[in-house]
Amino acid sequence: MINRMSFLFFSLFLLLSYFNVSHAKTPSSSSQANTFTPRASLIRYWNNHISNNLPKPLFLFSKASPLNAQNSAIFTNLATQNSLSSHFHSFCSLANLYCSFEDEVAETNSNGQYSYGKVKFKKYGKRLVGRGIGGGRIRSMERMLVNALAECERAPSLGESKQCVGSVEDMIDFAVSVLGHNVVVRSTKNVNGSKQNVMIGSVKEINGGEVTNLVSCHQIMYPYLLYYCHSLPKVRVYQADILDVESKAKINHGVAICHLNTADWSPKHEAFLALGFSPGQIEVCHWFYENEMAWTTAD
Repeated sequence: MINRMSFLFFSLFLLLSYFNVSHAKTPSSSSQANTFTPRASLIRYWNNHISNNLPKPLFLFSKASPLNAQNSAIFTNLATQNSLSSHFHSFCSLANLYCSFEDEVAETNSNGQYSYGKVKFKKYGKRLVGRGIGGGRIRSMERMLVNALAECERAPSLGESKQCVGSVEDMIDFAVSVLGHNVVVRSTKNVNGSKQNVMIGSVKEINGGEVTNLVSCHQIMYPYLLYYCHSLPKVRVYQADILDVESKAKINHGVAICHLNTADWSPKHEAFLALGFSPGQIEVCHWFYENEMAWTTAD
């Protein structure tokens, strides 16, 4: 078990240069100035592949690993020597990971969880807080891996292009391959307002409210941060301020999508069951969750 867990940690190191499993702390001015950090490399990649000069998506760049070259070398060496288990806490702290040492692993979903015509919205894009490596039962880890692989290897739905990506660079490449180089990425800012009554403030129609194509990227539970990205044709995308009911203060900034063509969706889709309609009779709209990515062509 120790060897298998060490292997998982070693695999994590190979990808830490691209993604951070949890929210990265705001880089210091010195790290921003360092041209050899993963963040700086990611910014260069963005500049080379995105054709517009719109403000850069800091929430996306925060996915870059906060480990410097020295720490990466130290922990990689520990992993290759199967000695990382005795340094879990320092590793998780420096890598800014949330590492669970409980016996339970968070629920994962499979069987086409993100197939947008079949998904149940209660679990659609479910926010997986602080995901990292746990010290729990290896059986749960294996189940998580199997579920993720099943979703990534699932055949695309009708009209869908899909790809699982393990780096921001790969995510950019997929979005560009579908939408072109003049793209922008958006995400809901936080979880404020979740499971409570809220008011909707100002609403902005993305791409002028016209029917458009979207690349949507959702997190998948995995030892390192993994995104399931897929293209969604014939949608409308919106941004909206979310307000507190009492104070009317802005508490969040959300991204929402409306699917215009639901004819090929499952009759058992939760939206149809809740609203009493059948596939093709209605549009279906939903929010994006924090850390989900909505890519569109730039306005």
